[in-house]
Amino acid sequence: MEHTHSDHHHADHHHNDHNHTDHTHSHHHSHVGHAHVAQTKLRQAIFLALLILGVELFGGLWANSLALLSDAGHMLTDVISLVVAWWAIRVATKSPSPMMTYGYHRITILAALFNALTLVGIAFFIGGEAYRRILHPEPVQGLILFVTATIGILVNLYIGLGMRDQSDNINIKSAMLHVFGDAAASAGVIIAGLVMYFAHWYIADPIMSILIALLVAIGAWRIVKETYVVLMEGTPSGILFTDVEEFLNSIPEVINLHDLHIWSLTSNRHALSGHLVVDGDMCINESQAMVESIEATLSERFGIGHVTLQLESRNHHHANETCCVESNWHHDNCQH
Repeated sequence: MEHTHSDHHHADHHHNDHNHTDHTHSHHHSHVGHAHVAQTKLRQAIFLALLILGVELFGGLWANSLALLSDAGHMLTDVISLVVAWWAIRVATKSPSPMMTYGYHRITILAALFNALTLVGIAFFIGGEAYRRILHPEPVQGLILFVTATIGILVNLYIGLGMRDQSDNINIKSAMLHVFGDAAASAGVIIAGLVMYFAHWYIADPIMSILIALLVAIGAWRIVKETYVVLMEGTPSGILFTDVEEFLNSIPEVINLHDLHIWSLTSNRHALSGHLVVDGDMCINESQAMVESIEATLSERFGIGHVTLQLESRNHHHANETCCVESNWHHDNCQH
């Protein structure tokens, strides 16, 4: 016996049609409203980031400060990341199509990865330039650097704190990390400015630049790891695969479980598919009730919103590995 079912997005059963439609409709409007708020905040952030970019670029050239110019370079990546995040959210709201059956949610993950890679690039650039200045220190006007960086840190904190309520989206999170990273960099520039103003120790400028580069690289690495898991269809962070497996095996009607997969389309949009072996004499109504109960628990306990289960009898012809797909494609080897 085979039965394929998918939760909210399917309304195959007449007695459930109305509830499923209402839920999907309200969920869609909630998602669109959330996206609209995010786009509005991002547009404001882009304008303020461009303003600070101009101030830091002018101040860095005037003060002859690599730390401040590095901060301006980081701010340029902030602007790019914010624009990419805004564009990705716009694209992600497009409806699914026959060519893109899951919609465009994954575009936000690609945008986050792009932002992370730009952070890595700017970190290497800053580090190389800082090394050159350590070998050949140059005088810096500490007071100009101090004033400019102070303006930068205040505006960056305003932008970053304004996006905190959207940080569950990895795309927004990557852009927010850009901004908070720049705020921390500005704080470092202020410290370097004070040291150079009072002690005339100009090597503080490239040393602070290296610290900024390390800060940027660490933030970038975290985002790369998160996007890697999503793009590789890995089990989402916060969900233990063994817990889900244990729950499904604990259901009295389930004899065996195989081909279990848990993945994410994007941040907080998790999906699951699996094959459940049940008694071949189970009727459609009984299997439907069991599947709906499983869906409810997976949604409430694990945050998995899209569930597809295939029910089979003991006479199925699939391999019994928990999460292997190779045998289904008739490959020679199947790795656990």
